[in-house]
Amino acid sequence: MILVTRDPLDPEAITAEVRSEACGGVVTFLGTTRNETDGRRVVSLEYEAYEGMAEKILERVAQEVRERWGVDRLAIAHRLGRLELGEVSLVVAVASPHRAEAFAACQYVVGRLKQDVPIWKKEVFEDGEVWVGAETSRHPSTVV
Repeated sequence: MILVTRDPLDPEAITAEVRSEACGGVVTFLGTTRNETDGRRVVSLEYEAYEGMAEKILERVAQEVRERWGVDRLAIAHRLGRLELGEVSLVVAVASPHRAEAFAACQYVVGRLKQDVPIWKKEVFEDGEVWVGAETSRHPSTVV
């Protein structure tokens, strides 16, 4: 399951999509909007994406997980639009016969998503905002 949506994410329903009696390890990662970044108070986040390309790259990442860990029970869901504090922006759920593969695959997906998927977030602070693209780049914008 690959999902890029503006609708709220339901982590329990997404996790249920990957669960199986054949899988003893189920790992779910939730990315949520935190209230602080680098000592600045966050008010909200806004996510934008090149949606078609994001979905294609996420499919490629899912294929890499299948090949590397033999995991085929995988769900990746990312929310777009404005999110308030505490809201879920990302759900990665992986089920595997064994926990080690489930943990490794989940961590790999989150890392690849942050590095390669064309999804950008704008952190909105009390005193300004900043667009964040790839893990290594931050581009300050004008303080509002």
